[in-house]
Amino acid sequence: MKKRKLLKDLAIVIVTHNSQFWLEKTLTTLKKFYLSNTKRKIQVVVVDNASQDNTLAMLKDNFPWAKLIQLNTNLGFAHANNQAIIKTPAKNYLLLNSDTELNEKSNLDTILNFIQRKTQVGIITPKLIFSNGKLDPACHRGEPTPLASLFYFLGLEKLFPLNQKFGQYHQTYKDPNTIHTIDACSGAALIIKKTVIDKIGLLDTRFFMYAEDLDWCKRAREAGFLVVYHPGVSIVHHKHKSGIKNSSQLIRNKTKRYFFDTMLQYFDKHYAKNYPKFLRLLLNIFISLKKGGV
Repeated sequence: MKKRKLLKDLAIVIVTHNSQFWLEKTLTTLKKFYLSNTKRKIQVVVVDNASQDNTLAMLKDNFPWAKLIQLNTNLGFAHANNQAIIKTPAKNYLLLNSDTELNEKSNLDTILNFIQRKTQVGIITPKLIFSNGKLDPACHRGEPTPLASLFYFLGLEKLFPLNQKFGQYHQTYKDPNTIHTIDACSGAALIIKKTVIDKIGLLDTRFFMYAEDLDWCKRAREAGFLVVYHPGVSIVHHKHKSGIKNSSQLIRNKTKRYFFDTMLQYFDKHYAKNYPKFLRLLLNIFISLKKGGV
């Protein structure tokens, strides 16, 4: 009779594409500030999205404890994460960006304990901060409804951050120093239960980059789960780093175009059927103008 394999408590999935410098920092600090201290059963999985730098050699030489999944074609962030989830049985999954850095405030067991105690919580995020100590607003999102998005891009959120209507895009009216529910968080550091994935499915691969995390959170909420922001744990997010040699204007422009393209994709999936067609036309014009300016 075959022995049943024990599920890992957590699979930490890191997708990388030509980000050798930042990935090394992520894995080094992950080992130092979390893996060396926890008693939980953890599996770290690095999915390489067809990197052309020395990422693979660096992983084999310096981080043999990380499971490597090598993809020959870059089919996007969602696809790569899905491959790791499918191939790595675990009770919980942490999506962790390759441009993050852990520190003494990054004890992931704190939020794992929280999500295990709270059965209704399906997704949880730590507090993501930039290297200057400021909050990364992407980890504290509201649902990007057409109206919430309009108020944000008009600058009303910045002018009236404590107003619940104008500050909905990033829910700036909520206290970032307290534990509370949010609509969505960033895939840069997102823990989701396996039972939630079983119910709502994997990441939507129609989103190549950006919005796949928003979509996942929306689907989780619609299935009756809560999305929680927990500032008791924090991680540094260096943001938009796709390899130190590739941090050029060209790369920044490309990622901005992906951002605006996914706005339209997200609208088409969740809102188009409920709004008049002229709104989509206006959105398309807005996105075209924004992309033309990058």
